[in-house]
Amino acid sequence: MDKLDFINEELDRLKEAGLLINVRTIEGPQGAWITVDGKKVLNLCSNNYLGFANDPQLRSASQKAIDTYGVGPAAVRTIAGTITLHKELERKLAVFKGVESTISFQSGFCANLAVIPAIVGKEDVVFSDELNHASIIDGCRLSKTRIVRYEHCNPDDLQSKIHAEKDIKRKLIITDGVFSMEGDIAPLPEIVEIAEKYDAITMVDDAHGEGVLGRGGRGIVDHFNLHGKVDIEVGTMSKAFGVVGGYIAGAKRLTDFLTQKGRPFLFSSAVTAADVAACITVVDALNKSDDLVRKLWSNTSFFQDEMKEIGFNLGNTKTPIMPVMIGDAKVAKDFSQKLFEEGIFAQSIGYPTVPKDRARIRVMLSATHSEEDLAWAIELFEKIGKSLRIL
Repeated sequence: MDKLDFINEELDRLKEAGLLINVRTIEGPQGAWITVDGKKVLNLCSNNYLGFANDPQLRSASQKAIDTYGVGPAAVRTIAGTITLHKELERKLAVFKGVESTISFQSGFCANLAVIPAIVGKEDVVFSDELNHASIIDGCRLSKTRIVRYEHCNPDDLQSKIHAEKDIKRKLIITDGVFSMEGDIAPLPEIVEIAEKYDAITMVDDAHGEGVLGRGGRGIVDHFNLHGKVDIEVGTMSKAFGVVGGYIAGAKRLTDFLTQKGRPFLFSSAVTAADVAACITVVDALNKSDDLVRKLWSNTSFFQDEMKEIGFNLGNTKTPIMPVMIGDAKVAKDFSQKLFEEGIFAQSIGYPTVPKDRARIRVMLSATHSEEDLAWAIELFEKIGKSLRIL
C-alpha cells in the first residue's frame, strides 16, 4: 500500500461530502467585475471593501517605491530589512488609529502569530470567542497556553468563565472585531468592562473592521469610542486597504516588546517597499476623505434590505459581510455554481470553515459596486433561490 494513499482517500471524502474547495483563477486586477477562469463575472466574494486593490494612486506609489528601493527587502526587519517606508507607515498608522505606536508584519495572520505567544504562555489563560479566526486559534496553540472558549458574542458567558478561573498569572481576552463568516460585530464595550473588572488584557483582531467601521474606517475601537481601553489591536492591510500586510497597534512599550519577541518580525523577511508604499497611500487617502467608506455602507444597506425583502436569511450580519444562509453544503455549492454560470462570482462556504449545518454563500460588498450591479445580482439570487427551493 502506498504510504500516501490516505491523501487520495481524504480528497475523495471531501468531494463526496461537497466540501472539496474549487480554487478558481482570476485573470487581471480586482474590481467590481473580474475575469475568472476565462469568464467575466460580477465579483461578490472579495475583501476589497473600498476598491483600493487596483487604485491608480496605489499603483503609482508602488512603482515609485520599486524605482527607489527595488523589488525585494532581502532581509528580516531586525537585520537589514527595515527601510524608511516601514517607519513612515508605522507612524502614520499610529496617528490614524489614535495610539502611541504600531508595528507592521507580513500579514494579519503573522501579526496574531507574533503577539499571542509573546504575551501569554503555559501559566496563563486565553479567553477566546468560539468563532474567532483561524489565525487567533493558531496563535493560541503556539503559545501553549490554556484556551477557554466562550459562547459567540456572549459577554455573560465570558464573565462566567473568567470568574471561574482562579490563581492565574495572566488573563488575555481575544475577540475578532467583525466576524468574517457571520458579519456581526463583537460586543467590545462589554468585553472591555469585564476585562477591567478581572484585570485581563484585551485584544481585538480588527481585520474586517479596518476601513469599514469607525470614523473614516478607523475600526471597531473608534466605532465604540474605546480609545485607550483596548490593550492590543490587530489590523490587516490585505482587505479594505487592498494590499498586503498586518500590524499591531497599542502602547509604545508593546511594540518595543514585539520588536524583540515577535517571531514573524524576527525571522521572516520584511514586506516589500512596493506594498508598504501602497499601504501608506491608503492611510493618506482615508485621512483625507470618507467617501469610499460611506459608499460601501450605502451599497450594504441597499443590498441587504432587498435580499431580506425577498426572503433570504442573512444571519446576524451588521456589516458588508453577508452570509446567505443555505444549510446543506452540497446545495450551497450548487447555488454558487449556478451563480457563476449566470455571471456572479460568490463562493460557497462549508465545513470546517463553518459548522456542518451552516453552509452559506458569503457575499462581500464593495464601494466599487454600482447600484445597477447589485440590483442585477439580487434578481439572479432570487431566480436561483427559487429554482433550488430555498425561497
